[in-house]
This record gives sequence, C-alpha cells and structure tokens, in this order.
Amino acid sequence: MPEKRPKRPRDLNEWAKHMVDLATGNAAEPAPQPTSDAAERGRKGGLRGGKARAKSLSKAKRSAIAKKAAKSRWHRKELG
Repeated sequence: MPEKRPKRPRDLNEWAKHMVDLATGNAAEPAPQPTSDAAERGRKGGLRGGKARAKSLSKAKRSAIAKKAAKSRWHRKELG
C-alpha cells in the first residue's frame, strides 16, 4: 500500500509555518501510524462472508435471490 502524505493544516498560519519549515529543512517527518488489525480482520471476514452465506442458503433461496437481482438490473436499464 502506498504511503499517504500527511494532510496539510487547515489553519492558514499553521500551513504557512509548515511551508517555512519545509523550505528551511526544519520539518520533522510524521511518525508512521500503526495499521489497524480491525480493518484487516474486517476485510478477511468480508471475503469469506459471501461464500459462507451461499453455502448456508438452499438452492431455491439462492435462485430466488439471483432472479430478483437480475430483474432489478434489467429494470434499471429500461428506466435509464
């Protein structure tokens, strides 16, 4: 994942000080923020969720959900 640039200050005076610090070489590098384990766990859960849900549904229920989704997609194209 590419590193994010730090956000510039919203206050004009803070921004000006930051620019002067950058120009004079006095700007300190921001400390890297630790990544959240919760975000990683949420992504893993999301990747597993659809497969687990499909496995728990009956064939008739899966078919009904798929028909409803297809009908919705086609109906949206007619309107647009």
